[in-house]
Amino acid sequence: MKRYLISGGAGFIGSALANQLATAGHEVRVIDDLTTGNRDSLLPSIHFTRGDVQDVSRLWSLLQDVDCVYHLAARVSVAESILYPGDYNRINTGGAVSLMEAMRDAGVSRVVLASSGAVYGTQSQQPVQESTVLNPDSPYAVSKLAAETYIHTIGRLWGIETVSLRIFNAYGPGQPLPVSHAPVVSRFLRQAVTGGSVVLYGGGQQVRDFVFLSDVVDSLVQAAEAPNVNREVINIGSGNGTSIAQLVDQMESVINKKINRIINAERTTGVKTLIGDISKATQMLGYRPKVSLAQGLERMAQEDNRFKLK
Repeated sequence: MKRYLISGGAGFIGSALANQLATAGHEVRVIDDLTTGNRDSLLPSIHFTRGDVQDVSRLWSLLQDVDCVYHLAARVSVAESILYPGDYNRINTGGAVSLMEAMRDAGVSRVVLASSGAVYGTQSQQPVQESTVLNPDSPYAVSKLAAETYIHTIGRLWGIETVSLRIFNAYGPGQPLPVSHAPVVSRFLRQAVTGGSVVLYGGGQQVRDFVFLSDVVDSLVQAAEAPNVNREVINIGSGNGTSIAQLVDQMESVINKKINRIINAERTTGVKTLIGDISKATQMLGYRPKVSLAQGLERMAQEDNRFKLK
């Protein structure tokens, strides 16, 4: 048995990770301010604390005898970050620094950071490798890159093992559906099953790397145990590119229903193409994604009541 602390552990990815670790017999502690997280998504055996990841004294008390920390607490909307860059700097970057300070004082030896494929920005060569020169194009992306740089630099100075996973477009049951800036998979699937229309900006030609929740969780579990990953950054995705229009095609096959598409060819959103090269994850973590996009959408439709046909 090992002891883990997960910041942001009541969120979409964090709660799935916490529950998997607890089911495997580990002691799991979670800190989350519940801005977007849900305490009810956690198993009863998990020790939950409502709090801010920048509260170093509270973190210190939760870090006693912890073997590894997962840092997932973050704001994650690109569009929101453009409106409120200060919040993203304070929470995403400042939170990482606060956590490292608390880990140093508590003597915790390893942290796994959930970073983002967004740090790559627009790239002419696809799929992107970890050695690609980064081109972050939003305050969200900058904040995640800054968090990466801080944890690796501080870890080197203080003797803390650090590994950063650049997670691409994660999706799955339980994915949040905020009123504004909802993730594309959950937003489109909800609109599809309720008879709504989906808007395809730029004709839906943007290509993304969609990776299922359970594959992301597996990579996080592997990162805590893997040898020789200190100071590494590792892509976590499916390794495959899917256009937004193709995503809608897949949804139609899963729900066996035609989806009304509104084409807005004049406006585009985000980078044109972003696909992760996952060969390093396979080599260093033994990571091999198991769930295809069709299978993942099918599981969302079966396991999440919000996405059942009305």
